[in-house]
Amino acid sequence: MKKRKFPPQVPESILVIATRRIGDVILTTPLIRSLRHAYRDARLDVVVFKGTESCISANKDIDTIITITEGATFREQIKTICELFRRYDLAISTLSGDRPTFYSLIAGKISIGFVENGHKHSWQRVLLDKCLLFDNRETHTVKMNLSLLKLLDVRQIPEVTISWAGEDELKVNELLPFDMDKEPYAVLHVYPMFSYKMWHDAGWADLIRWLNAKGLRTVLTGSNSPDEREYIFRLCQLLPDNSINIAGALSLSGVAYLLSKASIYIGLDTSVTHMAAALGIPTIALYGPTNPVKWGPMPKNISFPGKSPYKRKGTQMLGNVFLLQGKGECVPCHEEGCDRNIASLSRCLQDMPAADVIEAVETMMTQSS
Repeated sequence: MKKRKFPPQVPESILVIATRRIGDVILTTPLIRSLRHAYRDARLDVVVFKGTESCISANKDIDTIITITEGATFREQIKTICELFRRYDLAISTLSGDRPTFYSLIAGKISIGFVENGHKHSWQRVLLDKCLLFDNRETHTVKMNLSLLKLLDVRQIPEVTISWAGEDELKVNELLPFDMDKEPYAVLHVYPMFSYKMWHDAGWADLIRWLNAKGLRTVLTGSNSPDEREYIFRLCQLLPDNSINIAGALSLSGVAYLLSKASIYIGLDTSVTHMAAALGIPTIALYGPTNPVKWGPMPKNISFPGKSPYKRKGTQMLGNVFLLQGKGECVPCHEEGCDRNIASLSRCLQDMPAADVIEAVETMMTQSS
């Protein structure tokens, strides 16, 4: 099949497809920022799964956020797909899956994206106007997304963008029983989406008592999920009275503002950890099965010449991020817990002592003072 001339002109409308989890959407913002700087007058829209949009709701690089329900059948998504048909001069898929590739083909007069090796993906290579081979192991997600800009001859800006609005500031100030500008506080995100990323209750309790003894208030963030709220409520029974539980009370843009004034952040392999790292506050990230080369939190103002700023194995400190990796020959296994399902736990995290986390916090606090 003969492909269209590429590129035909400076695009006046661009669609970026990032239909995955919240962390993936956050790590798409450097690509979005780069496109906005290159095409300042273009309309720039983004397609994400419903429920992930709050992490970019205040992002001024984006004109419109379009949501699609995750898990919806193709038939259920037909209306949205029809509305997208040839609406954009350029459509970019940041994922190699069949559906996001199809969305880019439908929406864009010109479409680019990632493909994987294998015969079953050959249709993507034929139909996309330009494509790159997707690397899911050795290249950091930010670097992977930015690599698409080589197809457009656009300058890469590796800046993860975290934004909030005025109403977020008002909401946070209403919630907190202290002055954020005068009293130091730590933010902790203690509950991941999947159990295999979980640390143990005793560790959190010991850490928070230590932070309290150091004169730091502790603020616990979380989603509105009933399981998450119940877990944090139970954990708070073990904690000092001045620990503040705001699980379910803020959108992600509100959490962004909360993080921006924190003295330190401690969290798991979650989207909030990526936000904290990008905002430049001292960040302790507890990692177990996850490959940091691909998914390590991107520090603020970090530049790196290779595929990733992180090594695959070992605890490491990069800029404002201290990535504390669990121990074991199998780490990181890239698997969903020791029982290989999202409900199982990971020994590398369950065996991580509070003393190691406290030492990491001391290191970062000393460095930032």
